[in-house]
Amino acid sequence: MHLDDRRLALTDAMDAQGVWPADSEWVRQAILESVPRHQFAPDRLWTWDGHAYVPVDRSRDPEGWADLVYAGPDDSAITQILDGLPSSSLSCVAVVADMLDSLILEPGHRVLEVGTGAGWNAALLAARAGAGMVTSLEVDGGLAAAARSRLTAAGRDVAVHAGDGNAGWPAAAPFDRLIATYAVDQIPWAWIEQTRPGGRLVIPWGRLGHVALTVADDGKSAMGWVQGLGMFMPSRGVDQGREHHAIRGDCPPDRAVHVKRDLRPLADAHLVFALRVSHPDIRITTADMEEEFTVWLHDGVSSWATATTDRTGTTTVHEAGPRLLLEEVEAGQRHWEEVGSPELWDFGVTVTPDSQLIWSGDAEAGPYMS
Repeated sequence: MHLDDRRLALTDAMDAQGVWPADSEWVRQAILESVPRHQFAPDRLWTWDGHAYVPVDRSRDPEGWADLVYAGPDDSAITQILDGLPSSSLSCVAVVADMLDSLILEPGHRVLEVGTGAGWNAALLAARAGAGMVTSLEVDGGLAAAARSRLTAAGRDVAVHAGDGNAGWPAAAPFDRLIATYAVDQIPWAWIEQTRPGGRLVIPWGRLGHVALTVADDGKSAMGWVQGLGMFMPSRGVDQGREHHAIRGDCPPDRAVHVKRDLRPLADAHLVFALRVSHPDIRITTADMEEEFTVWLHDGVSSWATATTDRTGTTTVHEAGPRLLLEEVEAGQRHWEEVGSPELWDFGVTVTPDSQLIWSGDAEAGPYMS
């Protein structure tokens, strides 16, 4: 299939899911017509084969490479592996579109992007803001150079600099808009400080969702709401911890219990986000099969749990380590239910120079979990 045909097929899939932003027609036009995704994909991509990430080279497997570039709306394309883990990607189209919509970008806005990656998002920003209006930072010098070349080849005038994105780019501040393409747990004050009062920032928070903040008129704080879900890579250099399989290893579990309890509520996106706020170090993965529902929990260090609910509602739990992760998660679920089961869009963030507050419903009510 020709690359343009694949691009149209992906667009049709976005239509079918209804995920094109209704208020930002320019996003659809840029992704569909102005800034082809494949022009920013490196010749080597990566995919998981069940055991490790393996390369897919355009020269050796052009169809497989194209399949990765133009996968589904919710699929990213991994462009770099470091120490066996993904470290850069072309983000999934649905999340890119949602974040650009959240940015409320207008022609003539001065934009700072942190996390250039392959350069595709920077090109989309430039298609809207205009030539010379976008500054992009990339901590990896090699990625920065490659993105700069792709942007030039595509005719997009973007200033790409190699540097620490968390520090921003004060030389060109203040900006009207700031967008990050990697996740942070603590939003750097430098980003807010370098955005003008009334300016808007869209930032992946906690690797699970993105928030849109508006800088206060006095420039001394920024506040906003969660906009949607999406998995994001963390800032470069952040310890991602060990994965579930690495913590479990080949050792038998410390505990095995059977309980009459259905864990399917843990597939609820709103509850999962609330648990990310209340128990930020617990990683939750679920799989809903026809016969059973499985939850995998781990803390990235030394505790893990695997719990499977069968169709009778009986749950079998295997776990090990010093923490009882399922009990912690269920305590977080009870708290969420006690405060009215807020949806993820009910959560907001307030940032000041020395604090970050995650709240639900009303910023004046205090932190969601104290």
